Amino acid sequence: MSYTVKLHPKVDKFLKKCDMELQERVKKRLRLLKEESFRYLEHYEGKDYYKLRIGDYRALIEVDTSRNIVFVRVLDHRGRIYKRV
Repeated sequence: MSYTVKLHPKVDKFLKKCDMELQERVKKRLRLLKEESFRYLEHYEGKDYYKLRIGDYRALIEVDTSRNIVFVRVLDHRGRIYKRV
């Protein structure tokens, strides 16, 4: 089952500000979600999100299984991301 990965506009803006190495790491990790989404995701207990580890960065993600969409809501450094939610 193939999923479509969509980014929140703030996540897209954050990625454009980052260096190319981090952008490539994030893109590579998000590509993995297209085929095997739940293999890489952990349930985030604070909200109804899943979290994805990308080195020192974390992505908070919503999954819509009925429409096969993975929506990246928040992306930030692991020290700041949980304060934003």
